[in-house]
Amino acid sequence: MKRSAELEKEAIMAVAEFMAAAARTAPKARGIDNIEVLAIDDELTKKRLIEKMKELAKKENRPTLERDAGSIAASPIIVMIGTRANPVGLNCGFCGHKTCEELKKSKGVCAYNPLDLGIAAGSAVSAASRFHIDNRIMYSIGLAALELDIFGKEVKMALGIPLSVTSKNPFFDRK
Repeated sequence: MKRSAELEKEAIMAVAEFMAAAARTAPKARGIDNIEVLAIDDELTKKRLIEKMKELAKKENRPTLERDAGSIAASPIIVMIGTRANPVGLNCGFCGHKTCEELKKSKGVCAYNPLDLGIAAGSAVSAASRFHIDNRIMYSIGLAALELDIFGKEVKMALGIPLSVTSKNPFFDRK
């Protein structure tokens, strides 16, 4: 027999898998997939993230990072979505460079990469919402993940989405 807590954690992991699929199949500029998705489901990695968020909060005088660190402490799983800095080859100039080759030389980020990241994150939280899993997109988790090099060197932007099943969404009405 499984009790509610065990069933709920299994449901959260199943939804995290659907979120990864939603992020992967989300529309991307020119169909070029620069998205990386992972799920943090172990306490050690989550603890490292929380500690890094608290460290950055103090170092950079950003109290919201500490607030967010507190709100993810009870989250059993955090879905992470990142994007590699990879020009899509349009030479559009939106990045501030005339060509994609100039952008590559500057090691900058293509303007379409964060757009794709946002669309992927929106698709992922849409999937979570369909299954009534509490969630919230947080840049602060992504910032800490990048500092900890959780994705690897190629990912330059990331967002974190903590997941929870409680009677009230812990990621809203925060202090």
